[in-house]
Amino acid sequence: MHQPLTPPFPPTPGDAPPPGQDPRWAYETKQDGQRVVVYLPGDGSVLLRARSGQDITGAYPELAPLATALGATSAVLDGEVLVLDEQGRADFQLLQSRMGLAHAPGRAAHRAARVPAHLVLFDALHLAGESLLRLPYTARRDRLTGLGLNGPSWSTPAALVGHGEQALRATREHGLEGLVCKRLDSVYEPGVRSRAWVKIRNMRGEDVVVGGWLPGKGRLTGLPGAVLVGQRAAGRLRYVGGVGTGWNAAERDELAALLRAAASDVCPFDPVPPVPGARWVVPRLVGEVRYSARTREGMLRQPSWLRLRPDLAPEDSAADLPDDPV
Repeated sequence: MHQPLTPPFPPTPGDAPPPGQDPRWAYETKQDGQRVVVYLPGDGSVLLRARSGQDITGAYPELAPLATALGATSAVLDGEVLVLDEQGRADFQLLQSRMGLAHAPGRAAHRAARVPAHLVLFDALHLAGESLLRLPYTARRDRLTGLGLNGPSWSTPAALVGHGEQALRATREHGLEGLVCKRLDSVYEPGVRSRAWVKIRNMRGEDVVVGGWLPGKGRLTGLPGAVLVGQRAAGRLRYVGGVGTGWNAAERDELAALLRAAASDVCPFDPVPPVPGARWVVPRLVGEVRYSARTREGMLRQPSWLRLRPDLAPEDSAADLPDDPV
């Protein structure tokens, strides 16, 4: 049976519901993976589509047995493909080695054997030819749970109703990406951002030393488009990434003046990062950044500028970074 192309319902960044509304919400762990809509026509096939609508089925051959998990019952399901690290936490960097292989079945099978993916399912959009989109979240979850989809490479994690503060605290304590809050009476809105689904990302903050910058373009010509930052480790200033967001216009102007005054021909990072067009500075400016996680090489993921820290010396930016790759 033909099943319509359904883009996923994207959550809106925001804050937790107020305590008085807590019982009206469900809370699910925010996974650091690749969002997918799963099409099960009931004919022994399976189709996975990314948020863009692209067919990515071939990238994840270990999910092929899902095609027969519901027999002849057709379904469209919402979920996320993850790759888990040794601690059982989703690791987006590991997942990246699996993405982009939809049209390379040999390489996809090889990577699947070494870096297996896992699909978590959290919503049911169509079932047995019936659209569930206008049903409330609780009814859709009941239908999904009733399918019993827990297999070798897929699962249906439980959602927690109420207790949002405790749920968020647990994600922080376990180093997870965050929380998705879903109103119990919410219908499914394909491709539409609304306040019915809210995502809260756990961000971390650290002090960094500015060692360079990249010129902005367009209206930012002459101003920094991004600053290149590092942290002290083993007596060296190690590059940990570029930060291109977090300033207002006045803060960017102030930073531009400080960077011009600190201009240098020498790269302060050891080793020198491969950043084309970089302008180097004397590493004396300290800033505070927020970020979601670190890569295995110690690079900051999704960093955002928070503020200058004139009260700190560059030596205060010490970090426990992994050794350089051999």
